[in-house]
Parts: sequence; structure tokens; C-alpha cells
Amino acid sequence: MNKHWTKKEKLLKACVFAMALCCSAIEASSAPQTAEKRAGGFDLLVKNGTIVTMDGERRIIENGVVAGRADTIIFVGTESDFTLRYRKGVTAKQTIDARGKLVLPGFINGHTHVPMTLLRGLRDDVTLDEWLRKYIFPAEAKNVTEEFVRWGTRLAAAEQIRGGVTTFADMYYFEDAIAEETKAAGMRGVLGETILDFPAPDNKSNAAMLEYTEKFLKRWQGDALIHAAVAPHSIYTCSQKTLQDSAALARKYSAPILIHVAEMKKELDDSRAQNGTTPVQHLDKLGILGPDIVAAHCIFVDETDRRILAQRQVGCVHNPSSNMMLASGVAPVTEERAAGVAVGLGTDGPAGSNNDLDLMEEMDLAAKLQKITKMDPRALGAKAVVEMATIEGARALHMEKEIGSLEPGKKADLILIGLDAPNAVPLYDIYSQLAYALKGSDVETVIIGGRAVMRDRKLLTLDEPMILAKAREYKNKIEASLK
Repeated sequence: MNKHWTKKEKLLKACVFAMALCCSAIEASSAPQTAEKRAGGFDLLVKNGTIVTMDGERRIIENGVVAGRADTIIFVGTESDFTLRYRKGVTAKQTIDARGKLVLPGFINGHTHVPMTLLRGLRDDVTLDEWLRKYIFPAEAKNVTEEFVRWGTRLAAAEQIRGGVTTFADMYYFEDAIAEETKAAGMRGVLGETILDFPAPDNKSNAAMLEYTEKFLKRWQGDALIHAAVAPHSIYTCSQKTLQDSAALARKYSAPILIHVAEMKKELDDSRAQNGTTPVQHLDKLGILGPDIVAAHCIFVDETDRRILAQRQVGCVHNPSSNMMLASGVAPVTEERAAGVAVGLGTDGPAGSNNDLDLMEEMDLAAKLQKITKMDPRALGAKAVVEMATIEGARALHMEKEIGSLEPGKKADLILIGLDAPNAVPLYDIYSQLAYALKGSDVETVIIGGRAVMRDRKLLTLDEPMILAKAREYKNKIEASLK
């Protein structure tokens, strides 16, 4: 202390110092409670499970805890670390005992056309071009209305939630209605209004499509679950001007762009004949490719194409069931990943090109398809395809900062998978079990943005009996219209 201070000043200073020490001690002793208070308490607590984080270190945490507040993850770690940080007796609005279960980030279906559930099995075993032009486009012209789209979306939401899908990317018509139904179901969606150079069920001209899409983008800006997108269908259904107009509209609103790219041999041959280059290089010359593009399929891509896709940070979505069912070809997934391209997984539409929305089936098939075509069982392994269904799928949608792994700060999108079924035991390797043994039907609980949408296999946001009954009604109506 300053030697010139009076005795009174020295005494006052000492008292202040003592009080500061006392306050510090009190604050230190109550640090765990203070931390809990700062977090605002927990809305969600999942404990005792095996946490498959899919984080940067790919940690698997036995006897783990995931805690969340509102729609965000606050804590991921062991029970002992959680107890140390927050002390015992912490409560939450919703507590789930995950003992004996796997806890994963929700699966991401990177490419589909959800209302087509109502066209499931309408016409199979034909080529993609024939399927589209002779069957699907005519059936859609006669049957697709906003009401059709709503019921098809509800059916798809029920199927996807049951299979552990928490986020999906969609391209279809009346996408505003799809967004409403997706949000009502509690799902996360990257939803693109389809733009074509011929009349569609919802808009009869190109100008009307763009006008509708702009209103759609404006309406859903900033929504917690819905990411509105622009979806020019492909280079074989859209002119250069339509492609560029679509991209310009999307970029005006910082929206994603969904598009089919290099999905069939005819597309490649026609592009070479008409544009003098591959579909990927043609799109690049038009200024379309960029870090906002989600390109479905990417089958016919050569080394130069793969380098461009990686440089432009384009996300690709592999659809193994669809590519096999339509005999479209085999995407060079291992080469794309090696080139640095983010490759996710998709089911494609649930009619003719797949017929279901089971992403766990896509994991299994993606690995096996690469193995057999490369004649190498090491070509694409179990861990890689689980990555493609989660964190790499998030990268492909340019959403890896929000979803795809269980980490503090990310959205509380997680699923619980039971391990009591005969196909689930014994368990030696978790990734292998997920890719090759477990099924979509093994998913028990699904949480999206901290909200349970399925608990113990019971759907909580959808009237499943009503949806199934309505789907059967539509089947009769569609059959009659085609006669």
C-alpha cells in the first residue's frame, strides 16, 4: 500500500480486498450451478447411451450424455464429465434413457422427390428417359395438385422419420406446400421449387415458375427448419438462360441450388454433341457451379469434372438404389471423395427410381456397389458410408456447421437405434453394424431441433393411420386417371 495513506484509508482498502476474496470464493464454490444457469437449464437430456458423435475425431463415447437447450446441443461427453461440470441432480424437461442403444446424428437424405410416394410402384423396370417421359410426367400432369403434394409429403415424412432421417433435400412442385407439411412434421428440409422449360403441375410457364420461386424464397427466409432453394431440373430440361436465371435468383437470396447432374449416359452424349463438353464442364462455363450447388447423381464425371466439382465446392449426392434400379450407371464415389468432393447419400424419388426412402439401405448398397464395381472389398468401407449419411451428407448440403454430427453448438438432431433385435447382435464394430446389419426399422426415437418427433417407435407429429388411408385412396384415383 502507498506509505502516505492514512490509517483509515488503509483499513478501508483492506476491507474491500477481503470482500473481493470472499465473493471470489463464493463464486468458485458455485461454479457448476452458475454454468447450468448460464445454459438456461436443459430442455433435453439423453444419457447412458453409446454416442456415435461423427465429430472431427469420430469419437464414440460409451455411457455418454447429450444435453440440449431449445434446438441446440450444449454438451456431449461422458457421464462422469457431465456430472463433474454440472453436479448431480441436474434435471431437464425431457430425459431419455438410452441404455443399450446407439445415439447418432440424424441421417441426411440428400436427394429425393417426396410427394412421389403416392406414385410408388406405378411403373418400374424401364429406362430413366422412358420412365420420365412416358409415365411419370403424364401421370403428374393428370394428378399432381397441391392436395396431392401435401398427402405425399406427409406419407414421406412418416417413412423418413421411422428410418431415422431428420433432414432431406427435395425437388418437386408446390414446394411451398411441401415446406408447410415438412415443418408441421418437425423435419428439417432443403426444399427446391422445380424449374423447367415446359409446363409443370403448379406453374405453366417459365416466368411463372421463377415468380412463384421468388415468393417461396422470401417467405421462408430465416426459418429454423426450412431452407428454401431453387431447383432447375437439369441441363436436358432447362435452357442455358433458364439455368442462369435460376442461379441468379438463388444467389439474390443466398439460397441453395438443387440440380440433377450427369445422371445418365444420354445426358453425357447429348451434352457433348450440343455443348462440346461434359455436363459438369458445360455448367461451369455457364457460371452455375459454386459452393451453393447440390448436384444429384454425378455419375458420368471424369477426372477433370471431379477436379472442377472440388474446386467449386459443389456438393454431390450419390443415389445407389436409383442408379441400379434404372441401370443409369455407377457413380465414381471413391474417386470423387479422393478428389475432395463432399459426397452425401440420397434415396431419389420413391417411385420407379427406388420405391422407398430408407437411407440405411442406401448406406449398405453404396458400400457394396463400389466394392463390386472396383472388384475390391476395401473400396468403400462401413465408416465411410456412415459418414456419407451424416457429416459428409451435411457437407454436401453445405450445412455442416449446423447438422451432421453431435457437437456443442450444432442443432439437436439425433436418433436412438435399438440393439435388441436378432440382427443387432453380437456387436463388434459399430460402423459395420450400422452399414451392414441394422435396418431403418431399428430406429426407436427421433429428435429434431430438440423436439421428439418419434418416441419408442410412436410418431408424435403425424396422424399415421389417416395418412395411410389417404394414400390408398390416391392409388385408386391415379389408376383410374391413367385408364
